[in-house]
Amino acid sequence: MSFEGMSQVEEGKSKTFNFYIKSRDKAPPAVFWISPRESPAIASDPDYELKIGLKCPAKISEVEVKVNGRSLSNSRGLGIVSSEKSSGEYDYWFNEAINLAEGDNTIEIIAKNEFDAATTEQRTIRFSNTLVSQRDHALIFATDKYDNWQDLTNPISDAKTIAGELENIYGFQVELFENNDIQDILLKVREYAAREYLDDDQLFVFFAGHGHYDNLLGDGYIVGKNSKKDDPANTSYLSFSILERALNNVPAKHVFLTMDVCFGGTFDSKMACNSRGSEDIYAEASRTEFASRRLKYKTRRFLTSGGKEYVSDGRPGMHSPFARKFIEALRTGGGKDRILTLSEILNEVSTVNPAPHYGEFGDNEAGSDFIFMAK
Repeated sequence: MSFEGMSQVEEGKSKTFNFYIKSRDKAPPAVFWISPRESPAIASDPDYELKIGLKCPAKISEVEVKVNGRSLSNSRGLGIVSSEKSSGEYDYWFNEAINLAEGDNTIEIIAKNEFDAATTEQRTIRFSNTLVSQRDHALIFATDKYDNWQDLTNPISDAKTIAGELENIYGFQVELFENNDIQDILLKVREYAAREYLDDDQLFVFFAGHGHYDNLLGDGYIVGKNSKKDDPANTSYLSFSILERALNNVPAKHVFLTMDVCFGGTFDSKMACNSRGSEDIYAEASRTEFASRRLKYKTRRFLTSGGKEYVSDGRPGMHSPFARKFIEALRTGGGKDRILTLSEILNEVSTVNPAPHYGEFGDNEAGSDFIFMAK
């Protein structure tokens, strides 16, 4: 074995290692987006605190931050980074309040090191003065007076209370319809399906009243004011299968259906009631960042007051057992972060007997959610 040969090999490795070290030292700055963390981010206030960190093995010679193509005067031509512009783990720290324009705002950062190696990255922040009031819609139907079925006690009272909580606490735009014929209900659902919606609009749909189930066809139905009591062809009802298709085709990205009707769980054959527990993993996120994460995926979710069974109307003036718990969830205001999620609603209603059922339908995407954001 030649010791001279071994020495040459080791020397070659050493040169290669030193080459990579020197190349790494000349690497461009790495950008760490703190706020906004996601893109697009949702903002409900025009004053936004922009936070960006940079790391670089070499000295950072220049940082430029642009908002909608315009440079921020205090971010250009910094030369060697001063101690004021470093923050703990970052070699450069940008933390400034910016003013957002209506719509989508493009945030761009360009950073160079002393070797002129540059990094350019962008994020989008979406702001609207009417973001909260216009993106959240509620369509509520309640029937307690029937031509052919037994009258009920609480559906309209439940619906009015829920509508009030949605408007007053969460800023929803609510339409409430009482004691409607099936044709009127269908026309209103079609109207909402034909509307135009913003990118992250939410639509909450609620039914309270009688429900029906046909064992032969394996389909459930909404019973309207004019529905027949004995209708073998089911032509006087609104079938769950038609309702599912109609709501799935609504252009709004997020749709959440809740039904406090008998046999409501037969809305979908795949019924589940799984709560994901608390949302502590997002405890450090801002409300806008949290909302952006939860509204990232298309939502088609449903919650019903029972499965393939009758459910209680409750005592007069006391709300139905399901509606009572649902209202209690709304009245929490979303807790500390003032954002009420589906998992939090499920935790609240899970003690109702019979057990509520929860699931997805249509084009629902994994990881989707529907949020109630308190004003």
